[in-house]
Amino acid sequence: MNSMKIMFASSEVTPFAKTGGLADVSSSLPEALASLGHEVRVVMPLYRSVVEGEFKLIPLEDFLEVPFRGGSLKAKVFYIRKKRNLMIYFVKRDEFFDRSGLYGTPEGDYFDNPERFIFFARAALHLSETLDFQPDIIHCNDWQTALVPVYLKSVYKDDPFFSKTGTVFTIHNLAYQGVFPPGYMGVSGLPAELYSMKGLEYYGKMNFMKGGILFSDIITTVSEKYAQEIQTPEYGFGLDGVLKDRKEDVLGVLNGVDYSTWNPKSDPHIAVPFDAKNLEGKKKCKEELMKIFKFKRQQRIPLIGMISRLAGQKGFDILREGIDELLRLELYLVLLGTGDEKYEKQFADLGRKHQSRFGVKIAFDNVLAHKIEAGSDMFLMPSRYEPCGLNQMYSLKYGTIPVVRATGGLDDTITEFDPKTGEGNGFKFSEYSASALVERVKKAVKVYKDEKLWRKLMRNAMKKDLSWKKSAVKYEKIYKRALARM
Repeated sequence: MNSMKIMFASSEVTPFAKTGGLADVSSSLPEALASLGHEVRVVMPLYRSVVEGEFKLIPLEDFLEVPFRGGSLKAKVFYIRKKRNLMIYFVKRDEFFDRSGLYGTPEGDYFDNPERFIFFARAALHLSETLDFQPDIIHCNDWQTALVPVYLKSVYKDDPFFSKTGTVFTIHNLAYQGVFPPGYMGVSGLPAELYSMKGLEYYGKMNFMKGGILFSDIITTVSEKYAQEIQTPEYGFGLDGVLKDRKEDVLGVLNGVDYSTWNPKSDPHIAVPFDAKNLEGKKKCKEELMKIFKFKRQQRIPLIGMISRLAGQKGFDILREGIDELLRLELYLVLLGTGDEKYEKQFADLGRKHQSRFGVKIAFDNVLAHKIEAGSDMFLMPSRYEPCGLNQMYSLKYGTIPVVRATGGLDDTITEFDPKTGEGNGFKFSEYSASALVERVKKAVKVYKDEKLWRKLMRNAMKKDLSWKKSAVKYEKIYKRALARM
């Protein structure tokens, strides 16, 4: 089999709706698979953000009739043709998806999230039938689509339309599992016997993620290191035993970078383009970033960037603990992001207190994100755990040197720089502590002071190829492995 029919189900896709890296993957991987000649159909909910984005959506003539709560609900479908063999479909059901957020508000998750994504999983399957697009593979992502493999192996197991369909389930972040009261088993329409220890039951509740792990043909994660980590109690969030039972089917595939979007040579959002052969433009990008945050112009003082969801997972507890010592170093720090209310308030206050050295913007701002990647000298990611991480990969391309904790995809992509040999592309620390973070930043600052050595490090970083094509080829092999089981 050369060309495959692939249905790619995701709860968010860039540029239509995004809360994190899942959206970027759900845009870039289907693009890469289509470029390899496969027929790809992406399906996602029609959120308010899609409507407000004023995308040119084309309505599908037929409504979907989606089984739900013992009856059915209708859904309107719209689509965008990205290229001849790549389409994006949007499932419209306003009572579920016409909201200000994707999964909740700053105050908490939407109470009906289980219903919303039960409906979406069933809708994705019925869309395939409505389109007469008989998928070889349905690629599901995170808990929001984790019930699709469960439905295929139970409710639809005798449906000839899906008799040759394999499933791949990607865990982007195991911490978010979709754990809900057991009553939602009835809402799902799944057989009651699946609510057991060997099924979706999890400490007296229903666990969507567990279903995806148990019922998909192959499980992937977004880096090789994370595939190993999630099979341990420290990173397994209670599902390490379930994953270990399927360890032969748990594979790590590093996410890639969409270099058509993240490339300093062609980035429309930055002050001056640059590349590894001509780094002068990066100085102009730094000057612009300094002006944005009203810092005094001092070219040879390093500027460290951060773009992140503000959450404990991302290391903001140890950053908060070490921030005073960091700011006593000769450096500037900028932070862009939104997240937990506690961290938003803490860091907004710190930004006001140290505004001459620490610039903070609590927001989602894609243009500013590009300017931070281009204008910073270093990029800080002190994550407690990081399944893959994308910003360290973007940073490499921009010659913005990552300083990271050695976990998950951060450990897979960053190699410690050795000033003696000139090998390596960044700096990393292992112990999860404020002191380890500060010490590694100190080392980076010391190397930065040697301009010739720093340029060598920048060029090391910029030559690393993390394009999606390599990852897409790996997924081709994984899809074929899943199909071999049919």
